[in-house]
Amino acid sequence: MKVEKTEVVIIGAGPSGSVAAGILRKQGRQVLILEREQFPRFSIGESLLPQSMEYIEEAGMIRDVVEAGFQFKNGAAFARGETYTDFDFRDKFSKGWGTTYQVQRGTFDHVLALAAERMGATLRFRHTVESVDVTGAEPEITVRSPEGETYRVQARFLLDASGFGRVLPRLLQLETPSNFPVRGALFTHVEDRVPSGGNFDRSKIRVTVHPKHVDVWYWTIPFSNGRCSLGVVAKREYLEQFQGTETERLKAIVADDPTLSKLLKDAVWDTPARSITGYAANVKSLWGNGFALLGNAGEFLDPVFSSGVTIAVKSASLASKCIGRVFAGETVDWERDYAVPLKAGVDTFRTFVESWYAGGFQNVIFHPNASPEVRRMISAILAGYAWDKENPFVADSRRRLGVLEQLCAA
Repeated sequence: MKVEKTEVVIIGAGPSGSVAAGILRKQGRQVLILEREQFPRFSIGESLLPQSMEYIEEAGMIRDVVEAGFQFKNGAAFARGETYTDFDFRDKFSKGWGTTYQVQRGTFDHVLALAAERMGATLRFRHTVESVDVTGAEPEITVRSPEGETYRVQARFLLDASGFGRVLPRLLQLETPSNFPVRGALFTHVEDRVPSGGNFDRSKIRVTVHPKHVDVWYWTIPFSNGRCSLGVVAKREYLEQFQGTETERLKAIVADDPTLSKLLKDAVWDTPARSITGYAANVKSLWGNGFALLGNAGEFLDPVFSSGVTIAVKSASLASKCIGRVFAGETVDWERDYAVPLKAGVDTFRTFVESWYAGGFQNVIFHPNASPEVRRMISAILAGYAWDKENPFVADSRRRLGVLEQLCAA
């Protein structure tokens, strides 16, 4: 069997894999990206957060993204019945980017992957990792090519950016149950035909709370071409009440919300809906002997605040810095230098996600007399700045959010 050698192998060409490749190439490292699918391919998670732009910029890919023509995004809007509020991410507590994009992920991921290739990474589509050995001095993987041939790759380091494919967690038995309830999503793309004006701002993702069920919500993400991503998230038991095809079920659930169904009354449902259930995931460890897990390959919380891509590219930045130090001859404590700082931001998001589904954070968002300064702090977290310890709602998120919930419920 043919054996190749390289410095870093990345499994998966999604955002975390491509951004890691870009940063590593800027360090001068040899990088091989192995992607199971052929890009472009469909994926959800289309609404980026401004914080992610910092890491795309760090990877040397900002121009590629800006010139791709995606829908400009400057905030998030929330609707509950006739109540509406929005956050402008440019008006936030934390420093940094206040704008970003809403993207068709098939195109966006392809743009980043080609940018990684432009920067010198070797990119192979339709190459599948079949086995992994991390017991030796260096990781070794066995790969199957599109033609069915197998070969081995030895590397100094291995990054798993395989997303929901979760290659290393599966092959190395690293998976562990998430403590989140089992939820699912039904979703599609539609030609929305929403007229300009009114309270539908195409530069913002719209999150709609179900009129009767506090833990059921819809996303509406406008694109630059008159289309939008539309989906609903709920516990499995709620979704299973609706029968028929995925499209028929999603239409029925949208009809459950009068405001949303009115907004989309002229929409053209021209793409079959899809579904995913039990997406929340966790692992025993984010790193091991010669490897680290990036983004969704390690942990995925929930799509409500669009944190997935931001966590993914943050993990790419942290891991790439650690690898750079390893190649410089330094000793890296992967738990202290990678896992702990990554989890700090994830735990901030977790606090707000849990509060959202319990209804407390929804009361905060929709409160009619919110403090402008508190709103700026909340805006920063919704913009992805979940690692900014200068923000009191990051430094002490659970206690401060709990106090805020009590004030808003009074």
